[in-house]
Amino acid sequence: MKIRKFTAVITALSLSAALLMGCGQGSESTGDGSAASENTSSSSETAAANDTALENSTTENKAENEAEAGSGDSEELKELTVVLDWYPNALHTFIYTAIERGYYEEEGLKVNVQFPSNSTDAISLVAAGRADIGLYYQHDVIQAVAEQGVGIKSIGAVVQSPLNVILSLKDKNITRPADMEGKTIGYGGTALSEALVKTMVEADGADFSNIELIDVGFDLMSSMTTGNVDATIGCLINHEVPQMEEEGFEVNYFLVNEYGIPNYYEAVFLANDETIENDSETLAGFLRASKKGFDDFKADPEGCLDILLNNQNEENFPLSETVETKSCETLLPLMETEDAEFLSQSDECWQENIDWMLESGLITNEVTPDDVRVNLEY
Repeated sequence: MKIRKFTAVITALSLSAALLMGCGQGSESTGDGSAASENTSSSSETAAANDTALENSTTENKAENEAEAGSGDSEELKELTVVLDWYPNALHTFIYTAIERGYYEEEGLKVNVQFPSNSTDAISLVAAGRADIGLYYQHDVIQAVAEQGVGIKSIGAVVQSPLNVILSLKDKNITRPADMEGKTIGYGGTALSEALVKTMVEADGADFSNIELIDVGFDLMSSMTTGNVDATIGCLINHEVPQMEEEGFEVNYFLVNEYGIPNYYEAVFLANDETIENDSETLAGFLRASKKGFDDFKADPEGCLDILLNNQNEENFPLSETVETKSCETLLPLMETEDAEFLSQSDECWQENIDWMLESGLITNEVTPDDVRVNLEY
């Protein structure tokens, strides 16, 4: 499930900027570019809470990694904090494979995986220099750079196309955007989801004003299965679809980029500009090792999935082996295609999405691909 708000990203990034500059004032930018000042004491309290969560999470992961790697070699390795977009799932299999099989150590790195305490940690902590690499979303990178001038860039595309779908129960007969006319659509309250639905519906010749969008927060699946909404946007083809099928539901779904939406990267690795400028070889080593982990994932999905399952967070996000197996089958051909190698990213994809976000009002300032991505040699 993917639920995020551009306003939340901007709030977190404003806080990060305040921490770096030593001031206590930030700004919150909405999807239409408006801003509102934040309260200084609230920002300080949030920063303290985030710092505590970061320290606790990183300490826990460091302890686990040191126990696995052994104290003798770990002193010679450079530690690298990588913040995931969510708790461990099939998408992260290649990372845990690279850790388990020593590929990061071969590059002189000891990777400490951190789970997000807040939904925007993967981007805000990297922007603030409190983490080295984040796994996050292409549109959020564009928005953060365009609207806030945040010094981050994508360093590699992890999934070459969207996983986001319009999902509904089969008896609703929603198989294309035009079928949503006159229906209620549940979403996570994000400007991005609104723009996606509007673009798709209009591209399919229907009237967006005849669709009712209902903010259901995180209850995307339950709001649909209980009949509160007819369909949802924000569920993922590699997770909620097989999960609902495992629970016995018959569903229809279609990908968001099939109607008027440019192809986009579902997930990207990102780093801040200072690290890219001053320590690009460390980032290149991380990408090389990640590529080895992915190559193993392709060659032996079952064996690599076992590694992931052994590293799942059972308390917060327990995994179903059957769901994750289906997820791997869905993900692998989307993480690398005949036309795009794993981690590759094209100027065309970035430019098309910048243009679409400008046209949709998701950003108000123009940026170029060079502003939001870098292709490192590795």
